[in-house]
Amino acid sequence: MAFFNRKLKIFTANANPMLAQEISEYLGVPLGDAKVKRFSDGEISVANDESVRGADVFVVQPTCAPVNENLMELLIMIDGLRRASARRITAVTPYYGYARQERKARARDPISAKLVANLLVAAGVRRLMTMDFHANAIQGFFDIPVDHLPGVPILAEYYSNLGLDNLVVVSPDIGGVTRARGLADRLGADIAIIDKRRPAPNVSEVMNIIGNVDGKNVIMTDDIIDTAGTIASGAAALMERGAKRIYACCTHPVLSGPAIERIETSDITELVVTNTIPLPEEKQIPKIKTLSVAPLLGEAIIRVHEDLSVSKLFD
Repeated sequence: MAFFNRKLKIFTANANPMLAQEISEYLGVPLGDAKVKRFSDGEISVANDESVRGADVFVVQPTCAPVNENLMELLIMIDGLRRASARRITAVTPYYGYARQERKARARDPISAKLVANLLVAAGVRRLMTMDFHANAIQGFFDIPVDHLPGVPILAEYYSNLGLDNLVVVSPDIGGVTRARGLADRLGADIAIIDKRRPAPNVSEVMNIIGNVDGKNVIMTDDIIDTAGTIASGAAALMERGAKRIYACCTHPVLSGPAIERIETSDITELVVTNTIPLPEEKQIPKIKTLSVAPLLGEAIIRVHEDLSVSKLFD
């Protein structure tokens, strides 16, 4: 798509430059001339080498691992752009780090997701564009506009083209039912729910499965797959209950620790993810299929820049 406006500028730091390049090519707008480096003591150095005065600036930088490095790059770049008189700065963070620390689970716990929101606004962000917050309520942590884009339409389009029959969409926990129902509605499928408990962080145990999966093609869907313990144990439980074939999908492939090994040895036929988080070469295994969110983010950027409705993208 050819699109150009001298007042629209796209910048990126080091978190996911390939995604930023895809968005840039989709819009027909060159990436801004900025370099993010390190001083000898490890401090971050950002040099913005083009004028942004009066510009509508979008900074593409998911705060994925290493989350603290990427977050600081984003904050420092935004501070420089604000001081250079950018008209408006939108942080395009398709993956929002610390989103799973959005409430006090125990006494004296921090609410880190709110702290990150405060830091972004203090740095100069005037709009946030993201995908699939772990908890929708995080939108309320911001006193600026938030464009919260769903990943379900991208995943649903992929599965629609596979032509799977006798289909059921499975939520890996009670909290993901709304997401699972959204995917199931688009595919004309039934839903089922895995009842699990977490005895410790990054540890899950399947207690029961609510719904019929016997003889069905199953799609397990989640917003984040981290250590893959939930989907691996969930897939095993679904197979025990007679599932025919198991697919899995998520928007954000964190895939830390033993995740890749668990996916490789699991009953999952294919894991579909998006490129909100870049997958290093060692994680690009045959079982994993990556879909691009660049066209969706590009369309959303155009609509924000032109003061059009973003929600119309999903009608």
